[in-house]
Amino acid sequence: MALDATAPSSTGDGGAEAVRPLLSAAEAEELDAMYAPYARCDAYGTMGRGALPFLRQAELALRAILLVPLRFVLGMLLLVTYYLVCRVCTLFVDGVAEGRPRLQGWRRVAVVWSGRGLARAVLFVFGFYWIRETDRSSPNAEDVHQGQSEEWEKPGAIVSNHVSYVDILYHMSVSFPSFVAKESVSRLPLVGLISKCLGCIFVQRESKASDSKGVSGAVTERVQEVCQDKNSSMMLLFPEGTTTNGDYLLPFKTGAFLARVPVQPVILRYPYTMFSPAWDSIDGARHVFLLLCQIVNYIEVVRLPVYYPSDQEKEDPKLYASNVRKLIATEGNLILSNLGLAEKRVYHEALNGLL
Repeated sequence: MALDATAPSSTGDGGAEAVRPLLSAAEAEELDAMYAPYARCDAYGTMGRGALPFLRQAELALRAILLVPLRFVLGMLLLVTYYLVCRVCTLFVDGVAEGRPRLQGWRRVAVVWSGRGLARAVLFVFGFYWIRETDRSSPNAEDVHQGQSEEWEKPGAIVSNHVSYVDILYHMSVSFPSFVAKESVSRLPLVGLISKCLGCIFVQRESKASDSKGVSGAVTERVQEVCQDKNSSMMLLFPEGTTTNGDYLLPFKTGAFLARVPVQPVILRYPYTMFSPAWDSIDGARHVFLLLCQIVNYIEVVRLPVYYPSDQEKEDPKLYASNVRKLIATEGNLILSNLGLAEKRVYHEALNGLL
């Protein structure tokens, strides 16, 4: 990825504009290297705004006319269909207003199985026709720590690298997990009720006064509940806290590991030729548009064995998180990075100021 190192500037006499350097080539390369986990390397360039040859532009315009409206309408129909299923299944059910409907029996079965099927249908509509999955989830006896208790045999959470919002659709189509979402999501049309049926934990991420310990406590409580109740959906947690370009793995937050229970590591990759489904340095509307313009998209999934923490890891969540992170990086051939969400914001601000 290369940044435009020049920009127009007034000459000061009200006349023609001159070109002044914003960044030297060396500085641009340094910026790219510094924020490598968020650098976009596909054919559409930085933030999806790169220049395309004329034939590529014509092809993109044709796909925009033929594919985008069709896929958008089909996607909305599937969303509305699932909303109606959730609406019917939550009639006369307690807990809807509180954000977690108490679904049991046929209601629970209908919400889970229709959700999984419709999530896979949405992926198909978006061009993910085939999903290559490698299942390594059966550990060898020596891989399980001898001190594990039988009550913790079921993993309490799915721990996955985070590349795109498509991640959630994939996990929903396979295991129908709960996850952490912004509190504002619960009030959105259609999506709000669906997220409640998923059992999401809603947090106020924008509030500086939000109690992060309270959020961690809620996650820990839910994860422990999953281990004890076979009917509870697993939590889906992205310990990185933000998305990358799919080639890197950021530091893990400890929230997923405070419960001291086993976790299910999953690795997601998105191979591509033209457009990368990774949601890195590109705005949401442009990303959705280019994703819908892509005829075929790909996901590769590796499901690792359940990770059972040792006694030392149970006592030290940072060690537990670090060891799971190293395992995912090794098995997924991902590069470890020390950057985080704050650096991603700085990078976006820098790009917005340059382009």
